[in-house]
Amino acid sequence: MRLASLILLIMLCGVGSGAAQSTVQQRLAAYMQGQHIVNHFSGVVLVTRHDSVLLHQAYGLADYEWAVPNTLNTKFALASITKTFTAIAVLQLAERGQLQLTDKLNKYFPRFPNGQAISLHQLLTHTSGLALDFETQYLDHTAVSPDSALAFIQRLPVRFAPGTQVGYSNVGYYLLGQIIEKASGVPYGEYLQRKILEVASMTDTGLNSNTALVPHLARLYYREGATFVKNPYINWHLNVGHDGLYATAADLAKLTQALRGTKLLSQRSKDLMLTQHNSHFPGNGFIDRYGYGVLVNPYYNQGHYLLTHSGGFFGAMTTWDWYPNDDILVTVLSNNEAESHWISYGLAAILFGKAVEIPYHHQPVTITPERLLPFAGKYGTVTILHTNGQLYLQDTNTPLVPESARKFFRPDNPDRTVEFLTNAKGHVYGLVLTKGGVKETVLKQKASRK
Repeated sequence: MRLASLILLIMLCGVGSGAAQSTVQQRLAAYMQGQHIVNHFSGVVLVTRHDSVLLHQAYGLADYEWAVPNTLNTKFALASITKTFTAIAVLQLAERGQLQLTDKLNKYFPRFPNGQAISLHQLLTHTSGLALDFETQYLDHTAVSPDSALAFIQRLPVRFAPGTQVGYSNVGYYLLGQIIEKASGVPYGEYLQRKILEVASMTDTGLNSNTALVPHLARLYYREGATFVKNPYINWHLNVGHDGLYATAADLAKLTQALRGTKLLSQRSKDLMLTQHNSHFPGNGFIDRYGYGVLVNPYYNQGHYLLTHSGGFFGAMTTWDWYPNDDILVTVLSNNEAESHWISYGLAAILFGKAVEIPYHHQPVTITPERLLPFAGKYGTVTILHTNGQLYLQDTNTPLVPESARKFFRPDNPDRTVEFLTNAKGHVYGLVLTKGGVKETVLKQKASRK
């Protein structure tokens, strides 16, 4: 091949690659614009591939009452993404010999009921049997000391014997936060600042408190019917270890970068963190895929190796999705209870070349009850119920509203739609589920497409 022809070919390939990336960026932007305009998304989104920023955009308001817009510098409550930081801290302390993952809970809390049977490993993997949460204590204005919090936890009923089942536990990660303090000799927030945030150059991340004044921190709002309301008072004394951190989307990209190498953890510790420790328990591809502070290849990975954690707490809805084999990072941080998990799912699907539906306004129509009856049945793991002239998805808590003769949407989450498939004879043989704009076809059991 002549040199001139080779140069021309290289130039054309470059143009094609650039045009393709431009198209992807346009699709990402259009999808998020729909999420903002139609679904009122408020927050910041960051999408990168091979360290190229494909989308980094702020939407909505950080403060509804003062009409302060979100910016790329806005800090958001991370909710349960905090657990990833807690797990990193525990593994660091294990590397230094300041604790062991086999340590029992009674080593740190001598009078804890059954503490001799609960290990740090079980706290990390949600297999301790401890309660899910602090019930309504989060909303209590009374100052809560670690001792009073511990006394409350010890009164909570256990759900199962340690190591016999999987059960998500914020209480377990709260205790890990306290153990980090006991093992390191410094407060939880100070430990994270010195050993994780400074090492990863995360200058816009920190630990919230009842008295802290945090510059550029978004206020939280949640849906109440068709409107948004301010989140209630949160007692941050109880939101440590399992929750409590705030960050920018850009800082979570720095965390991801640090986890690529060994700045934060040795390779051995990273391998432990990214092992599916609960795979021997029955599950649905979610909590049974838990490592240490991270979900490892959960069911919604779209066929690509995924490391992830999401969070949700009184208006904060957050997702950190890292596809290391594809060198893709999708971070969605919201301060108004937006469906960050499914938004991230849709954004990743665009990067994987899938057709993704942009959010739109759904217009209900009326369908007579007898026309709904053929849609009822089992479709893989999906159950469509017909009760009193109404269709429901999985259970009677999730009604489906018709927008056409065969297509329905969820009023609580319009991005989740169900469209039934019929053959030439009008028989229903399957359905198309849309989640976050991504479509999935599921066949009806014992149905024929002929």
